[in-house]
Amino acid sequence: MTDTENMEGLNKWRLILGKNAEGHIDFSGSAEDVQMFHSMENTLDFLYNMEYGSDVMRTEDRSGGSGASSLYVADWINEVRKLFPKRTVEILEKQAIEHFNLTELLLDKKILQKIEPNMDLLKTILQFKHLMKNDVIKEARKIIQKVVDELTEKLQTEIKRSLLGKLNRNLPSNVKSIRNLDIKRTIKRNLKNYDTEKKQIVLKNVYFNSRTRRYNKWKVIIAVDESGSMLDSVIYSAVMAGIFAKLPMIDTKLIIFDTNVVDLSGYADDPVEVLLGMQLGGGTDIGKAITYCESLCTNPHNTIYVTVTDLYEGGSPGQLIKTCGDIIASGSKMIFLTALDREANPVYDMSIAQTLVNMGAFVGAMTPEQLGDYIGKMIG
Repeated sequence: MTDTENMEGLNKWRLILGKNAEGHIDFSGSAEDVQMFHSMENTLDFLYNMEYGSDVMRTEDRSGGSGASSLYVADWINEVRKLFPKRTVEILEKQAIEHFNLTELLLDKKILQKIEPNMDLLKTILQFKHLMKNDVIKEARKIIQKVVDELTEKLQTEIKRSLLGKLNRNLPSNVKSIRNLDIKRTIKRNLKNYDTEKKQIVLKNVYFNSRTRRYNKWKVIIAVDESGSMLDSVIYSAVMAGIFAKLPMIDTKLIIFDTNVVDLSGYADDPVEVLLGMQLGGGTDIGKAITYCESLCTNPHNTIYVTVTDLYEGGSPGQLIKTCGDIIASGSKMIFLTALDREANPVYDMSIAQTLVNMGAFVGAMTPEQLGDYIGKMIG
């Protein structure tokens, strides 16, 4: 047995035995590897310590909500999906549900009704929705709807302000200001009220212009990586697509992808349906998704591609780079968002990112408001 095989074997035994083996078997490898193994050990302990009565996943107050509990579960799920391969994740989630009664938190309609809707609970529901039965998913839908509505309310005013700025002389306005007065329309619409004796027009109706831009319709194609590590960005992407889909100057297309590509453009104006339709996890083929998005473009100079991904390509990096090069050369704008949430902490493949930047794409993290402002400047 080689030293490497021996080291791997000891690391596995330490994970199996847990912290009881501390001082007898130590993790081996680089500092980064050791830190990762400690994180894996903590994640496993969180679940399996329940075997000995440490019921940390369940709420202490059986009659009230479980805000803290849902936060812990959400954090645990995120860590599991980040640290372990997909097959291991499935096993851990199954044991959490079946053996350690996590079902009590997520799969019981009455308990869901008592939990205060919040972002952490939404993330947890999205990762376990495939296990929910009909009556529970109906209750979960209400939670998703409430959180989505709150996010939309917070974001849409600022985003619409970014995208709607100057006078649009095709739309009437409720804002009655001399700056907005539409003289031509006011005269034309009131000619029938001409007073022949006084020789003047009687203004029964006065018309004003809306303070929005003139526009040629733009197509915004939003492609969202639905891998588990992108969960926060997935949620905000669905909300952003819903806001864009209701704006008259934007034709919004919404694509989700892992190794497969699914076109949800028909549901772009309904973030709840989009989130319920996503299957989080799996591999990533960004090039395949971008190639599909390119097929949706009819007017390159009025098309903006927004791809929300960490750029860790599981498919062919060559195909990704070539397709992006063709799109940029055609005159379209390309944006790669490594994070799209209120914190916008980026984690991404820096090598591919730099190549895309050199080609003329924007690559970086943005908050939703920043994305709205950025696209507003492009179409202005």
